[in-house]
Amino acid sequence: MPVAPGGLLVLVRHGQSTSNAAGRFTGWADVPLTVRGEGEAAEAGRLMAQHGLRPDVVHTSVLRRCVVSADIVLEKLDRSWIPVYRTWRLNERQYGALTGRSKREVRQESGVELYQGWRRSLTAAPGPLAPEQLAELRADPRYAAIRGAGVPAVESLADMVDRVVPYWVDVLAGELFSGRTVLVCAHGNSLRALVSVLDRLTAHEVEELNIPTGAPLLYTFDRDLRPLERGGRYLNPDRARVAAEAVAAEGHT
Repeated sequence: MPVAPGGLLVLVRHGQSTSNAAGRFTGWADVPLTVRGEGEAAEAGRLMAQHGLRPDVVHTSVLRRCVVSADIVLEKLDRSWIPVYRTWRLNERQYGALTGRSKREVRQESGVELYQGWRRSLTAAPGPLAPEQLAELRADPRYAAIRGAGVPAVESLADMVDRVVPYWVDVLAGELFSGRTVLVCAHGNSLRALVSVLDRLTAHEVEELNIPTGAPLLYTFDRDLRPLERGGRYLNPDRARVAAEAVAAEGHT
């Protein structure tokens, strides 16, 4: 039986992106942060500093909104020198044919039930990415190491769980067992996938889970790497609650 890990896990969704601000499905599209998003990342770093959370290592996706957010957080913590690892396994969900589309327009065309299923259910997925868009992504050097069929044409959240779990088991868990403070800067859906594994969420609980931008979420663990507090603890719970409600309402207003 392993000894109780001393490690801490901090999850941060990137700051607001231009697609977030426009109310669009983003997926693997590589969009930048807004000025507000840069401010959210800076505030995340300040909050972590106030709570004495100094990461030893950082993991991000390969998309710029996470790369830049993590850099800003580390700058505020005066930790820009620590190791940073980037992986496609932490990328946002591949939204396929919905990529770049207005969430409000999709809801109006498809109806609330289908729209909510595409956004929040564990198993539903929209149509695939157009062949020419998929070919362009598969030619991107960031994804050269992906084996088999390569970049997915579309994903459900269950597909995301399948790609996040190996990174949790092979990389993140070991760092936590070694006593490190680990920062993961990723996306709304890659963090939902990871949290669903950590907290052993039911399908219904997955549907109700919304991760706000720029809100640090702290997990501590027992000796078996089970969370001591299911759902973790937001460093600013009031702000996170309001922001999560706004995420849930996307496309409905």
